[in-house]
Order: sequence, then C-alpha cells, then structure tokens
Amino acid sequence: MPHIHEKYDFTITVFIVYNGKVLLVNHPRYDKWLPPGGHVELDEDPEMTLFREIEEETGLQVEVLSGKPNFDSPGTKALLTPSYVDVHEANPPHKHISLIYFARAVDNVFRLSKEHTDMRWLAEEQLAEPDYKLSPAIIFYATEALRAAATR
Repeated sequence: MPHIHEKYDFTITVFIVYNGKVLLVNHPRYDKWLPPGGHVELDEDPEMTLFREIEEETGLQVEVLSGKPNFDSPGTKALLTPSYVDVHEANPPHKHISLIYFARAVDNVFRLSKEHTDMRWLAEEQLAEPDYKLSPAIIFYATEALRAAATR
C-alpha cells in the first residue's frame, strides 16, 4: 500500500515464532530481511491489519502473545496490546510508527507472498549472521519474541 501521509504512517510489525525460531522475510524493496507487516489502511484498526498482514504475507495461523481488556462497552473495541512501539525511517524523510507484536505459529508451513523473495525461520544464533544484515532493532525484537514465546 502506498503511503497515506507525507511524513508518518502507522504500520504493524509481527515477529512470529515457531519451535525456537523467528520468521523473517527478504523484502526486495528495502533489500533487507524484515519481519512480516505493513501499513494500517484507512478502513482498518491495528488489530485488523495485524491479522490481514499475517494472512497475506505468511498464511500462518498464529496465537498473538499479548492481551486485551475483557469488557463490553458500547462504542469501544479493546485491541491487542503491542509488545513495543517505535518510529523508524522508511524511504526518508518518510517514517513509520510501528506497532510491534509477537506471535506463536501453530505450525511452520508458511506461504511465500509475492511481496518477498524468500522467507526463513531463523534461530537466535543466526540473527547476527552478516548475510542477513539485520539492524540492531530487528535483532532486539526478534530475540525478545523468542523469549516471550518460550515463556508463555
């Protein structure tokens, strides 16, 4: 999806874990390995985007590793809470405000989308391998997702 705003857009990022490995995709537009995710569209809330992006980019069934309040309040929808939120450059000077979620996959059989050239499950020790050119932020979030999936 193209950018909605000139300076900032809201995005969803999801680190999906299965059996001690985290899923990353090779994104040709940025020439980087990244987690699945994408823009929150004008007709979506962040939770809708989260599940749409997981389906579109991976085809995986997941359990999101966060909670949300359990109440019934007319006119209010509680949303899954992101594990982290950050702002990062995306085609500077444009930036993304990213809601970062962790999830656990039901199985490891993904479907490669047309948006990416490759998709791999990486163990924690692979995150520092130079071939993947992962930023310190991606390594941090991936490591945190692995820890969260192991303890929940």
